[in-house]
Amino acid sequence: MQPGDAYGEGRLVMTRELSKDYLDQLVADVHALAADDPNVWGAPASYIPELAHIDPAQFAISVALEDGMILSAGDCDVPFSIQSISKVFTLSIALGRVGDTLWRRVGREPSGNPFDSVMKLEQEKGKPRNPFINAGAIVTTDALLSGHAPKEALSEIIHFVRAAAEDDDIHINKTVAASEKATGYRNLALAHYLRSYGNLDNEPDFTLGVYYHQCAIEMTTVQLARAGRFLASLNDVPKLIAPAKVRSLNALMMTCGQYDGSGEFAFRVGLPSKSGVGGGLLVIVPHRGSIAIWSPGLDSHGNSLMGTYAAERLSRDLGWGVF
Repeated sequence: MQPGDAYGEGRLVMTRELSKDYLDQLVADVHALAADDPNVWGAPASYIPELAHIDPAQFAISVALEDGMILSAGDCDVPFSIQSISKVFTLSIALGRVGDTLWRRVGREPSGNPFDSVMKLEQEKGKPRNPFINAGAIVTTDALLSGHAPKEALSEIIHFVRAAAEDDDIHINKTVAASEKATGYRNLALAHYLRSYGNLDNEPDFTLGVYYHQCAIEMTTVQLARAGRFLASLNDVPKLIAPAKVRSLNALMMTCGQYDGSGEFAFRVGLPSKSGVGGGLLVIVPHRGSIAIWSPGLDSHGNSLMGTYAAERLSRDLGWGVF
């Protein structure tokens, strides 16, 4: 049985109650699926050497609720590279700093192409389709870097993430950042292409240096779930950006957060989310909480295979989809 088979179209699903026991059972079910077919784990990102050797047979989930409680199960104390989930945080900072002028440089539409594709960038004269594909995220990072030294921009990013999680024990894995730089030929091409169209204000090496380090931020699912609460519009959590910006971010996460698998994820899960090729998944349940899932094996789009399965289980079992 493949992930998602038990949750096919038309199946009546009874709403259940979220509890530690429920999450423990979800983790057990994930491992039971993998025992029948190890391929359901997927494969780690092979093009980043430091991520390629990670054991795919790992799974963690944490849910941060509106009352401040955090429920977790699985490998929830293992830090992992958040990769493209960092784009949610950098976009939050950029919108707070430059506002809607950012949209002159990057669009808000799904790409329909792989996250590192140059095709649409060429067709649309250097304006990336959205801020969650690599080209769009590079533009966002470039906006943060303007007027700042790279170390200052990185400090601002890590400070924001720590403030969101209310946890100072969050750091950048410099070995992972160096590994990404060593093999980041497509990102280098994207940056130079953006520069050729006048859509990159800083030197490509400087912008990419910040970009690789932001992607190499490491967090546990507990930390990531806590960090995502500001996007769920909960009470008694840090108000890091304006409510209108929160709404905009959730809309973009729903339509563009899973690369060219965003439509399928919206169909199956029905919640705003952002994935990363480190196997992480941040899912927002508006006015209820924030979910962080980690399983390093990926599907063909670069999204966590078992993470997507677990998000679908949660959404359907608990009745949390927005549709």
